[in-house]
Amino acid sequence: MRNTYKKVVVITGASAGVGRATAREFAKNGADVALIARGIDGLMGAKREVEREGCRALIFPVDVADAEAVEKAADEIESKLGPIDIWVNNAMCSVFSPISEMKPEEYKRVTEVTYLGQVYGALSALKRMRTRNRGSIVFVGSALAYRGIPLQSAYCASKHAIEGFYDSLRTELIHEGSNIKTCMVQLPAMNTTQFGFVKSRLPNKPQPMGTIYQPEIAARTIVYASAHNRREIFVGGSTLKAIIGNKIAPEYADKVLAKNGYSGQMTNQPENPDRKDNLWEPIPGDHGAHGPFTKKSLKFSPQVWATTHPAFVTSLMTLLAAGAGYMYTSKLVRS
Repeated sequence: MRNTYKKVVVITGASAGVGRATAREFAKNGADVALIARGIDGLMGAKREVEREGCRALIFPVDVADAEAVEKAADEIESKLGPIDIWVNNAMCSVFSPISEMKPEEYKRVTEVTYLGQVYGALSALKRMRTRNRGSIVFVGSALAYRGIPLQSAYCASKHAIEGFYDSLRTELIHEGSNIKTCMVQLPAMNTTQFGFVKSRLPNKPQPMGTIYQPEIAARTIVYASAHNRREIFVGGSTLKAIIGNKIAPEYADKVLAKNGYSGQMTNQPENPDRKDNLWEPIPGDHGAHGPFTKKSLKFSPQVWATTHPAFVTSLMTLLAAGAGYMYTSKLVRS
């Protein structure tokens, strides 16, 4: 898709992790990018990376839990960069903790950022895209939107909520005959900075559970999703396995996660109980896109490649089927 279009893209949670990688990927494709997040240092780093690709960048140190601030940012984006073509809802926060130790205000905070932040972004995008009857909204979800796991109840519940909101939005747009594209990208475990930032009550340092992927895989998929009106895209074989497996045998998944879900989310390194977290305020500094699990992370996913190249896969399957049919027919003729 490189340099095939000139778009104005908005990305929330753009200062680090998947959002940071996504900003770079859109800039590589020639898009101007509006960057929304709380941390000014990370926003400035992302801005430099976008401008390095020859594209324009605007930064907005905004908390997506503030609907009025999100709407104000959208107005300024359109006045300075032009009509918004793509809005990527990516911002999140979380708490690693048993439910018995969670506090009501922590559930509220995670819900306001991880769920309502996406809703507020969608509302601001729709307000502008509906008048033009065009545009694209990408929701960044997770395998945890389908399968809750222990120690992340607030995050899992928020991702489930996004899935429900997205289902309603997509059906309404179809009913209206709208040309606005939507897609929800369901992510696997990612090697991002969040595991050193999120509030945690675990005795050891948290880690992604299962197969870990580099954030650039998610970024490329999000760029693809923005241009294709696909209902959902599952990123990574582990996401596909978790979602389908939970549909087939949820009680078995309960038992597996009860057994492995605690140890699987912790490293062998003790956690510093005084470590700062970003639940209420951003952590100063430019932390980039990658977490500390690069050596364990995959840089390529055959499943993602296949799902983003459906025409090639269909042609290959047709060719294989034709070859098998030819061999079978030839065998019958010889016999």
